[in-house]
Amino acid sequence: MSSLRPGGRWRAFDNGRGGEGNRRGPRECLSVRVGPTSTLCGWPAEAGGLSGAPTRQLPRAAAIAYATVRTRRRTTSNAVERKDSRWSAAADADILRGENARTTVRVDGKHIALFATPDGILACNNRCPHEGYPLVEGTLDGDCWLTCHWHNWKFNLKDGANLYGGDRLRVYPVEVRDGKIWVDTADEPSEEKRIYIRRDLRTAMEDNDYFRIARELGRIAAIDGDAALAVVDAVEWSAERFEFGWTHAYAGAADWLVLHDERQGQDAKLTCVLEAVGHIADDALRQPRYAFDPGSEPYDEDAFVAAVEDEDVARASRIARGGIEAGGFDALDRGLVRAALAHYSGFGHSLIYVDKARSLCRRLGDAVSEDIVLALVRALSYARREDQIPEFADYAKALAAWPSAGNAPTVDPTPQDFRRVGIGAALERALSFRGADPVRLHSALLGASAWNMLAFDLERATRTNGPISGNVGWLDFTHALTFGAAVRASCERYPSEWPRGLLQMACFVGRNRAFTVAEPDLDRWYVADIDAYMDSAVERLFDHGDPEFIISVHLLKTTLAVREELARGLPEPEAALCVAALRRFLETPIKRKHLRRTVSQALSFVAREDGPASV
Repeated sequence: MSSLRPGGRWRAFDNGRGGEGNRRGPRECLSVRVGPTSTLCGWPAEAGGLSGAPTRQLPRAAAIAYATVRTRRRTTSNAVERKDSRWSAAADADILRGENARTTVRVDGKHIALFATPDGILACNNRCPHEGYPLVEGTLDGDCWLTCHWHNWKFNLKDGANLYGGDRLRVYPVEVRDGKIWVDTADEPSEEKRIYIRRDLRTAMEDNDYFRIARELGRIAAIDGDAALAVVDAVEWSAERFEFGWTHAYAGAADWLVLHDERQGQDAKLTCVLEAVGHIADDALRQPRYAFDPGSEPYDEDAFVAAVEDEDVARASRIARGGIEAGGFDALDRGLVRAALAHYSGFGHSLIYVDKARSLCRRLGDAVSEDIVLALVRALSYARREDQIPEFADYAKALAAWPSAGNAPTVDPTPQDFRRVGIGAALERALSFRGADPVRLHSALLGASAWNMLAFDLERATRTNGPISGNVGWLDFTHALTFGAAVRASCERYPSEWPRGLLQMACFVGRNRAFTVAEPDLDRWYVADIDAYMDSAVERLFDHGDPEFIISVHLLKTTLAVREELARGLPEPEAALCVAALRRFLETPIKRKHLRRTVSQALSFVAREDGPASV
């Protein structure tokens, strides 16, 4: 392999870390995944590529030797003629006489490159599987490694192996008969293609290579007409990598699959799967596996809620596994809702994630329900409990006072009742309306949260100094809507949880008041045709253009939360507020990096590090 030159492949993925075409050169140690054969979700798979077998680091020369051995093994296998072989005369053999002889031919609708090599005539697709450069223009060494000079990728013409672990090159069996070059253009059996495509998808996820993930998903779709099952693969691969449980990636996957199932065109469906899988890969990048706690206990709802309360992840996981074994996600649903609402926690993420876990388990089925739930148990157990800080001390008092609903008036609340009030006042007013229909109170609080979004003082989001506690951005406001949607979905199933859900919504209303202006420009964001605007907002998601998944997933979740509330019959005044708030969010640029503020706060913090505690 003396002809191998230092070089590399381009990782064409702009994920906020340097733009499309980030250079990633060949490593002196190459990763080779080895392991026994396993089966995943009905599709056979090599464990090294699909079930996360350990990666063995081999020296460069050893990795090349491994690839060569693998090449010979597959070449021998391919020499056996398949029953579905489709041989076609491609060219006269004389055309490949001479040193470095090569040519291209069109056979059976395929554009194929033919090369004369010491091992005989070899054939492959002329298009590089990376970005389509003509491989006939590449350099071929004596060991049949072909270099594509666009990005210096290297392929073995005997089996299509990629030296650097990237996309596999399709190669074709060749025979010379009576002075003619014959090429077998028959497609590989679908089951065989699924094995290596799904293995290659795992490699792409490990590499966080967004464009390669898209290509591999496209290859899956070409076989099965749809690539949605790849989300199962992504969850199975990633679940144990999230040390502290769920991230927005899984929540986003649930919503992307909702859109996927609504759409008919393959491009729209693939967009949804790509964003779901791409986000999972991004959040799990370079994370090792943190094995779930083993074992199982008979499911007991109270014991499960208590284990989460005690942050006993091991026991909560055992009980949850017992629930999954006994009745799937539905057996756990109420316990998960109770655990999520036991505190005003995780900035609303706890209940949002439970709601999305329910959707994701129903969509993906039993294959990954346990992974989804155990990752969720981690998130619930580790969530910060904001009702334990002085700012929200009134929450527990309001919750304790709620049962005396008989003394409360039954007048219907409106969003205006909660306008420009702080946390304590918002909780007090919610408590005063506890005799009303909880759905009506929910609508009023949701409308108040939307009003806060319309009144958000953008100067607070772009300031370059001030205390850490004053750091605020759009996501502080959007969570009030997505949490509100989760409250309604959960509490309509389990009405006993309405008091906690509604009071926690009031906490959102009150906490955001400090970052609003007194008189927002409501007319600027008013939407006359709500249905048309919502259709356009959903359509915008399919080409959102935002390189950060944390932003795009909130565009997705907020849009679908508003759509969901509208579909549930949100009253007209609140509906108008929510759609106007969504419009302002979608149409306002977001400052994502605060360099001066970060430095200012760091210097201020360090200067006072040994003084009294404050934020």
